[in-house]
Amino acid sequence: MIAEGPPRPYSLAEGYAYCQRLATSHYENFSVVSWLLPRPLRPHMYAVYAYCRGVDDLGDEAEGDRLALLDGWEAELRRCYEGSPQQPAFVALQETIRRFDIPTEPFRRLIEANRADQRVSRYRTYNDLLGYCENSANPVGRLVLYIFGYRDEERQRLSDATCTALQLTNFWQDVRRDLDKGRIYIPLEDMER
Repeated sequence: MIAEGPPRPYSLAEGYAYCQRLATSHYENFSVVSWLLPRPLRPHMYAVYAYCRGVDDLGDEAEGDRLALLDGWEAELRRCYEGSPQQPAFVALQETIRRFDIPTEPFRRLIEANRADQRVSRYRTYNDLLGYCENSANPVGRLVLYIFGYRDEERQRLSDATCTALQLTNFWQDVRRDLDKGRIYIPLEDMER
């Protein structure tokens, strides 16, 4: 067996091309929505999408120790801020972070939501579920705001409300799918009532 050695460096163009392929080939509506985005912002939205899709896939579908995989994802994110990322999606993300001065917090919150999915399978109250949405959905809206150049508190508040509503709608339309994963996103107090 031949040792692989260090991973090869990816160019910025390769990173963005990887993100675009991922974003436009996935089963979600993002490939249609991306046509409506201003052309200069598309590569950056693809990079954010690739990050979000990747962290979600690790939390929902990855084989093996998902917490360890999420730790690796966070280490690669840190390299976006402090060094040289190795994976193509993160090479692109690093440039997007730099260009739009995106703080690390929303990216980390998404990782935390997926860590919570490994530890918590039920939410006792509606407020507990809203707390989960603060990490699982709201950071995505804030990332989009950063790319569009908005940083004000009012837009962030409105974005959080919209993203929470979308996340709750997603939970309640996917009850069967989530149950198959051993998760229930309907508050237990409501189910008991």
